[in-house]
Amino acid sequence: MSSKIKITINNKEIEVKKDSFLLDALRELKIPVPTLCDHKDLTPTGSCRFCLVEIESRGKKKCVTSCNYPVRNEIVVHTNSDRIKKHRKMLAEMYLGRYPNVKVIKEIAMVCGVTESRFKSEITDENPNACVLCGHCVRACHEFTQEDILDFAGRGINRHMTMPFGEVDRHCIGCTSCAHVCPTGAIEIIDDLNHPNDPDMIKNGGMEINAEMATLDKDQCRMREVGTANIVDVMNAYDLLPVRNYRFGCDDETPNIGSKTLKAKYITQKVNDACWKGCSMACAKAVDNFLLRTGPYAGDRVLVDGPEYETAAGAANMGCFDSDFLMEYNFYCDTYGVDTISFATTMAFVMESFEAGQITVKHTGGMELNFGAIDESLELLHQMSRGEGFGKEVGNGIRWLQNKWIKEYGADEKFLMDIGMQVKGLEVSEYVSKESIAQQAGYAMANKGPQHDEAWLIFMDMVNNELPTDEAKAEALYYFPMWRTWFGLHGLCKLPWNDVVPTSNKDEKNTAKVLGHVRNYFRLFEGMTGKTLDEKGMLAQSERVYNLQRVMNILLGFGERKDDIMPYRGVGPVTVVEYESRKERYDTNLKEVIGIDPEGKSIEEKMKIIREYRENAYSNLMDVVYRRKGWTKNGTPTPEHLKKLGIDLPEILKIVEERISTEK
Repeated sequence: MSSKIKITINNKEIEVKKDSFLLDALRELKIPVPTLCDHKDLTPTGSCRFCLVEIESRGKKKCVTSCNYPVRNEIVVHTNSDRIKKHRKMLAEMYLGRYPNVKVIKEIAMVCGVTESRFKSEITDENPNACVLCGHCVRACHEFTQEDILDFAGRGINRHMTMPFGEVDRHCIGCTSCAHVCPTGAIEIIDDLNHPNDPDMIKNGGMEINAEMATLDKDQCRMREVGTANIVDVMNAYDLLPVRNYRFGCDDETPNIGSKTLKAKYITQKVNDACWKGCSMACAKAVDNFLLRTGPYAGDRVLVDGPEYETAAGAANMGCFDSDFLMEYNFYCDTYGVDTISFATTMAFVMESFEAGQITVKHTGGMELNFGAIDESLELLHQMSRGEGFGKEVGNGIRWLQNKWIKEYGADEKFLMDIGMQVKGLEVSEYVSKESIAQQAGYAMANKGPQHDEAWLIFMDMVNNELPTDEAKAEALYYFPMWRTWFGLHGLCKLPWNDVVPTSNKDEKNTAKVLGHVRNYFRLFEGMTGKTLDEKGMLAQSERVYNLQRVMNILLGFGERKDDIMPYRGVGPVTVVEYESRKERYDTNLKEVIGIDPEGKSIEEKMKIIREYRENAYSNLMDVVYRRKGWTKNGTPTPEHLKKLGIDLPEILKIVEERISTEK
């Protein structure tokens, strides 16, 4: 909590947060203070001098610009003293003399009691849309999109706004931020390349996102500093970071690959990314001049594109808490075209299988593949790229390895199926889902497999407890995949919706926090197409595609109930060491949720009870989710539901009817 400081404003004592700006306190008290250079979404500069107030501190008086004056001591503030009124009148008259027809200047002058000016001269600009040098555009260019295309040039009466060398800069991305914040209309953007129905609606929606990023990101997700890798620290703190094949959720070594280390030692700062030129989030990060020590480029200094959260968390999943390893495996996965999630999750499975004696050095080509085997993991990655050795086998993924080891090596089928984190042949992304049944279902029931695009419900369910019933979970498991599907259908980024919280809703729950963002996306859609859209319309667009995806899964041999079940490692403790790592939590779960006293029972007995309970709970949730989606108990879309969606084509109905006939 921020400490409070007592200050006196116009003989009224109030408390304000330490280091907050004085102008915010004045506005909270509804004390009128004229401003020109101030903008709610931009860093204050105090350049226009209109917001000047007089303060007393330790017996001394002075005038300060209230917009950028941080309150750090007890002070007495006078907002309308004779000295201040005289200053504002003179300033207003000077502005009015130079810009007599600019609406915002006339309004401020009137507030200051000025209607005429003595200062008209040869530099007076009669243009009603004249640039008044407020600097909004310069700051928006720098703060919203982190570009520096606009700036001041010249001095004194020759001071003006310009692009470099006074020419149209080819680096300008046409983001329109400058025009959006300009108070006079001096900047006009002409852009009709895509022929949007309502360009202003799109611009206004985009500017809201820009403003939130510029003002909130530094205190929230820090996407601009470290990108999605900031989540490593969060997941570790909440016991949700996958460690050593999802057995654990945190580790003391996590700071070695955490955001502080990445920012301090690796990630190049204050450089825009090229995911989408001019994106104010700028979440894609890179590491310059990293020295490789293995593989075909050993000894070269390269640019590493990343690391993203999933890649860093993958290192934890392998037990490889080494930041140099993280960069090297990130680079070579990108170079070889290997998915970092699938590689890390498969290697974690291989490592646990090796430590459990399911495979030996005889099978691995002589390599000791314990957790934390950095050199061996990189060697397997290189082998994978060359299509040789044990690396070639690992490259086939967890499901292939499970089948081979069970069939050819006589490995323990139950153990391998429990610890192999894959569903539908796709490796699970990097979140521990044991304590979130909604996350388990989100992973396992996703059409495309257990990746986070459709499945990120872990905070709503586990951390914020917003989904208390199966019906609430089912509604989230219906809505969330449809919403994320909608992003893909329209080529829109999901991060501005998911990772930035509107200022006005700071104290509301997460479900409420994002409603403004949902509606903002609908504005973008309407601005482009001219068609209004609400949640019902969005769901209708997505649900047709989502059900067609399910039919395709059925056609390819998936899409049944058995294909939507999470491996038990993602549901509860498979091994004694897992139970012991969360003993207090599991014992409490037994007593308070299941209703069984854990006292006197062995860990194996308690694990058996928890497993039976959690598997039944998951099965019950599947029934509720399928019902909400309009599917049979085996997970097949019903003909009636397909008709309701308008996709009851004969060839589609044939597929589902044949499947349903086998279910009866």
